[in-house]
Amino acid sequence: MTTSATSRPGRRAFLKGMVAGGLLAACPVQTAGAPSSAPVPVPTETVFTTCDMCFNRCGVAARVTGQGKERRILKLDGNPHCSKSRGMLCARGNAAIAMLDPAERLTTPLLRTGKRGENKWKSISWEEAYTLMADKLRGIARDHTPCGMLFTPGADTHSQFVKRFAEAYGSFNVTTHESLCLLSGHRAFMDTFGEVPQPDLLHCDYAVMLGANRFEALVMPDTADAMQAMRRGAQLIVLDPRPTKTARLANEWYAIRPGTDLAFLLAVAHVIIHENLYDRAWVEAHTTGLEQLAEHVRSCTPQWAAAETDIPAEAIIRIARGLAAAAPRSMIYPGRRTSDYVDSTQIRRAFAIVNALLANYDRKGGLMSTPAVALKGYPLDAPWYDHNQEDRVDAAMAPMLFKAEGAFVLTREAILAGKPYPVKGWFLYKTNPLGTAPDRARTLAMMEKLDFIVCMDVQLSDTAFMSDLVLPAPFYLERDDPYFVVQGGPAGPAVMTRSAVVPAPGQCKPAFEVMQELARRLDLADCFNFSLAELKARQEAGLPGLKEATAEKGLLELDVPLYGLRAGQPFKTPSGRIELFSQQYADKGLDPMPVYQTPAKAPQDRPFRLVAGRSAAITQSASTNNPLLFELEPGNTLDMAPEAATALGLRDGDMVRVTSSVGEECLRLAVVPGMRADTVYMHTGYGGLSPARKRVHGVGGSIVALQESAADAICGNSAIHTTYVRVTRHTETV
Repeated sequence: MTTSATSRPGRRAFLKGMVAGGLLAACPVQTAGAPSSAPVPVPTETVFTTCDMCFNRCGVAARVTGQGKERRILKLDGNPHCSKSRGMLCARGNAAIAMLDPAERLTTPLLRTGKRGENKWKSISWEEAYTLMADKLRGIARDHTPCGMLFTPGADTHSQFVKRFAEAYGSFNVTTHESLCLLSGHRAFMDTFGEVPQPDLLHCDYAVMLGANRFEALVMPDTADAMQAMRRGAQLIVLDPRPTKTARLANEWYAIRPGTDLAFLLAVAHVIIHENLYDRAWVEAHTTGLEQLAEHVRSCTPQWAAAETDIPAEAIIRIARGLAAAAPRSMIYPGRRTSDYVDSTQIRRAFAIVNALLANYDRKGGLMSTPAVALKGYPLDAPWYDHNQEDRVDAAMAPMLFKAEGAFVLTREAILAGKPYPVKGWFLYKTNPLGTAPDRARTLAMMEKLDFIVCMDVQLSDTAFMSDLVLPAPFYLERDDPYFVVQGGPAGPAVMTRSAVVPAPGQCKPAFEVMQELARRLDLADCFNFSLAELKARQEAGLPGLKEATAEKGLLELDVPLYGLRAGQPFKTPSGRIELFSQQYADKGLDPMPVYQTPAKAPQDRPFRLVAGRSAAITQSASTNNPLLFELEPGNTLDMAPEAATALGLRDGDMVRVTSSVGEECLRLAVVPGMRADTVYMHTGYGGLSPARKRVHGVGGSIVALQESAADAICGNSAIHTTYVRVTRHTETV
């Protein structure tokens, strides 16, 4: 299916509105003051910080009034000094103010008094909480070695202190949210280029997005850069089974058959190589394995790929030629979330390989090498434990596992099996596997295998609800953070930080303080023998001007070269070149180049493939209970093509029952013209278990209750697009 940009009335006006309006119209915000008929000036000041409503880390300017405990935020705006986020703030960023309501928050440590899930708690003091944690962790280390504890920190600046504590305590078992999200892409690009690139969409003239939805699932600066590039005439080609906002605004959109991205990419490589459309001198100077690749894709013709992907052969040829003609200012957009299929690492390897053929690496308008920016810290000299395991619990379950990140779905399987050794405790910080990890029932079963679960979070998430001890964490607007580096693509890198804008409610404590005190009680105080203020001072001493710039502008933007960083330098791969053919894969018995397998047919009783994604208001399960964002997304629907709904006798708005091999959920149907008839879609973050998150508790359907557990065969990244479902009318009264 092809969509012409010029055939869509109002497209240019829409793009202008999106950019001028800060990507989305601002949500309603809480303000203070007298009625408009009698305005009274309110003394205010502006405090700069960094948003933490998603992983983007955009600059924020908070308008604040009051002093001490009476200090409050009137409004949040974009930081005009932040080039990465262009001085803008999206709906989620605006809605952060609603997270400050103490009625929505955890404000004291809670100890479970009934069975898990009974919602029976009692408030306890921090002294009691520390004593309990220290006793439990000491006992687990004694009876099951330190690796008997699993640690799962979220995507948060204080997560580094949870990881530091885990290392000091002696546990190799740390899993992160990234293993549910993006590690297969990291694995692929690191094994091909030696690093993970940044896209330069701002200067790109021709980009192909496979599954990425940048005009809806916002990522800065990519979203704004893509819009600006299109306004000056850049071409955007989208391959997605859904008619997303990005697909509808693209110059061309093709409803690709799910699971066939690799066939498309191999055919593009076939055209570029066999029509000699690549920069031969650059490719020969910077890559290895071109001859093997040429032979590998010889039979991967556009005609072959058309039968696999449902994209016409002539379109594949035109796209390949368009990419080559615009090179090096062209790209296969690397995207972000890569947790799609069991061969996602190889799919993403194909992303990297085609980009290498475009000679776009480390060049303007292509894929950027990442400028190195180091911040000083306190090195950790962790104790040696003779009484310990030799490796992670999931170490043998994926041949190229990221040891620092692990693989949550594989770790879960190991814990359920009790092999190679038992894991009996779990400490989580600001992450919610019961809302984000596929096969929720399996995560619940894993939790039943554990003797002690601690969850530290801002709200009583589903995972906190099923824990034994819950600790209240401050929200990002209430917290001091160390400095951190934010890469801004063509905007360049910046060093940013967070300082408490308003006081935290109740007894909330930051993770640094909790980890430091717990370390002291376990005789590990030497591993946390510094304060957060001392850490920041050490960082400031290592980067002149940092303290002054962050005080004045909220960040220090670094004037460093952005292109040509690899000129004359070897790539960080075994060969020192971009590896089209991977010898390290061959040595491990893996396919050295991506090999395509036709997706298995859907089971007769479950004919629809279930796919996932995000809207501009949703960050997994973290933002769906926000009262302002809930006005924009008051529940989720099952999106389905009109022809599929008609065949089932269903209409838009009907209640439907969705059944997979692992679960069943009920929610409303949304008929979406243009969607593939073999594919259905749901937003993440609804159908929650925790009654404290009242807006999403039992509202809509939980996609993680339906998704089957599968993992990438190379790195163990979760594979969330492998589930097929049955859809029937829900006949019960609603």
